[in-house]
Amino acid sequence: MQKTIDSLLKNARGDIEILPVFDGRSPDVPIRPDKRVNVVTLKERLGMRAAINAGISQSKGEFIMKCDAHCCFGAGFDVTLSQNCAEDWIVVPRRYSLDAAKWRRVTDRPYRDYHSITYPTPNGSYGITMSNVDWIEKNEERKDAKYDIDDTMTFQGSCWMANKKYFLKRVGFLDDREETYGSFADEYLEIGLKYWLGGGSVKVIKKTWYAHLSKSRKQYQKGIFTTTLKRNLAKYHNWSSKHWMENKEPGMIHPLSWLIEKFWPVPTWSEDRSKWVYPYGDEDLEKLNLK
Repeated sequence: MQKTIDSLLKNARGDIEILPVFDGRSPDVPIRPDKRVNVVTLKERLGMRAAINAGISQSKGEFIMKCDAHCCFGAGFDVTLSQNCAEDWIVVPRRYSLDAAKWRRVTDRPYRDYHSITYPTPNGSYGITMSNVDWIEKNEERKDAKYDIDDTMTFQGSCWMANKKYFLKRVGFLDDREETYGSFADEYLEIGLKYWLGGGSVKVIKKTWYAHLSKSRKQYQKGIFTTTLKRNLAKYHNWSSKHWMENKEPGMIHPLSWLIEKFWPVPTWSEDRSKWVYPYGDEDLEKLNLK
């Protein structure tokens, strides 16, 4: 966390406020004092979605930027993103891998600009997921500088920026109810689809970058998953996939099929449009041990 904060402070060129959110615990090592840093500590462990909501509710700026606690950033990232963020856009910078030993970006590995949403697919204990996967072919297709600001179907979720007023109007505070996404699942799906299908846009801004530390699934689960969350992940993902595939989100002006057509062809989606439906009934989920 401290290294991420240091990178934010070092590379920001405008007025920023950093709100490190600690979910139900205090930091093992106190965050170094800085007038631009205000630590938020939740009284109990509520999960990622509640932590994001706490940061948004206490933020004072025109723009909000969420990032994970293991990232570094390009010089002027804040100015570049905010100056290229229309009111109804959510924007993400180019993503590199992070060298954790030196806390800098890795430049000899592929960067990520684009992501696609997969057709709902069984994913082990994760349930039926509509995953956000790297769209490598799109990276290659749109290398030209004229695509330095470009549409992306979805995003990874470790860093994004938005106009706060519009975000609260279009998305609101993230839904963390047990009967919907729960405390953790599908941040990118809720935010990205509420923007695209509600009349906004999701853009990648290649003029700046951040680097993100990728963890193995084992490390990832050990770090953030409580027993309850592990048990309910399938339920959350199943609900989310069915919710969006069946166009149940109120207030949207486009169906999900509109977004697939916009980015067509999209990996994992059939050319047969009649198959763009949620394909799993209760019996299917029971057979997959996901009900």
